[in-house]
Amino acid sequence: MKYSEIINSETPTLVDFTATWCGPCKAMAPILEQLALNIGEKGKIIKIDVDKNPGIAEKMKIQGVPTFVLYKKGEIIWRQSGMQSLTQLQTLIENAQ
Repeated sequence: MKYSEIINSETPTLVDFTATWCGPCKAMAPILEQLALNIGEKGKIIKIDVDKNPGIAEKMKIQGVPTFVLYKKGEIIWRQSGMQSLTQLQTLIENAQ
């Protein structure tokens, strides 16, 4: 599935721009796993490795990882770099319904 198809979904989609060498990204992994369980069908979470997908990372002007971008219907409704709490991410996705 193409990036444009994923972000144009009716379902809020959280994109996690990450890298294998990034410590904070690794620390976010269990938080994102729990988030996926908590939100169920309310939202989608996808990871994009900036080293394996430099074109998307450049287009999105990703300066640091982790960077999170929340989309709904192709629109960016929230963007933030750095570690995020489970509560904050869950609230953002639920409010984007």
